[in-house]
Amino acid sequence: MSNKTKTMSTTPEQEKAILIFVNLDDEKQDTEMGLAELRSLAEAGGLLVVGMITQNRKKPDGAYLIGSGKLVEIRELIKETGASVVIFDNELAGSKINHLEEELNVRVIDRSMLILDIFASRARTNEGKIQAELAQLKYSLPRLNSLQGTEGRFGGGVGMRGPGETKLELSKRVIEKKIEYKEAELKKLKENRGLLRSKRILGAKKTVAIVGYTNSGKSTLMKLITKADILTKDMLFATLDTTVRSVYLEPGKEILLIDTVGFVSKLPHEFIEAFSATLEESLYADVLLHIIDAANPLYKEQEQVVLKVLKNLGVKDTPIIKVYNKMDKVPEFERVEGPDTVYISALKNEGIDELKRKILELI
Repeated sequence: MSNKTKTMSTTPEQEKAILIFVNLDDEKQDTEMGLAELRSLAEAGGLLVVGMITQNRKKPDGAYLIGSGKLVEIRELIKETGASVVIFDNELAGSKINHLEEELNVRVIDRSMLILDIFASRARTNEGKIQAELAQLKYSLPRLNSLQGTEGRFGGGVGMRGPGETKLELSKRVIEKKIEYKEAELKKLKENRGLLRSKRILGAKKTVAIVGYTNSGKSTLMKLITKADILTKDMLFATLDTTVRSVYLEPGKEILLIDTVGFVSKLPHEFIEAFSATLEESLYADVLLHIIDAANPLYKEQEQVVLKVLKNLGVKDTPIIKVYNKMDKVPEFERVEGPDTVYISALKNEGIDELKRKILELI
């Protein structure tokens, strides 16, 4: 059994968080990738990461996931840094959340709760807010006891926020009714989206959907090609709502370009269910642009995550162009030329003409 502890400097303005990554023998994850991504997620959620603890275990502890020695280490780190929330990369059952909070006396959340919280606070459109709330409600339902305890002990904050910063309702009866209501709302939105899709098909415009790992540069590319006023930010899940714009590739050739929400490893299945209407844009597109952050050392792993999510969505025969982005940051990148591959820098407007040519070849 091995472990590692790291402490970072602090500032008083933000809520402080400690990250925990437990690598279990039967799961065997990439610790570096997992911990780096968890930190990015925490920062995207507005938290200041003040400490990180990793541990390898053969199997999880029945009550706490981690062992008693690690609990002592975390308590000491909380005292040293003044952290008010502990975030586990591993998914936690409600009972484990309760046990950990009683031992640590701070709010405890897991990676999925953090992701859903980010979506709840970032969603801007009505559809986005409904989808985010539905995902949160479905995730919270089997964990009501622990979440109610959290609300009583520690109040709101990251992991407890709802769409528009409203507090999650923690009544089982209310949650079940809300889930039913939100699903009905999404069904209507899904039907409307289907009608819009049918009109696009009748309009003879081909659709090209941009997919990729979160923060790979999708929105930057969308903004560059469409000249639209689209938010771009170097942060995970900076944009959540689907954007559709008409684009002229050349005289007589017009497409609809669709920007979709970014993917991330270990997406909560509640997210996939709730955002199915939005994610289906990938399923029905004529061409997919798979944007890959070539400057990320873990780009190969991220590429596989996106392909896995697409497969789970039912994408099978749709042509995919692999678009390696941020090439201005990695001039030494080893390029492999091919009909389905292009290398660009959306930030520097490099390689875009070649990308457009490849799109035209496929449509």
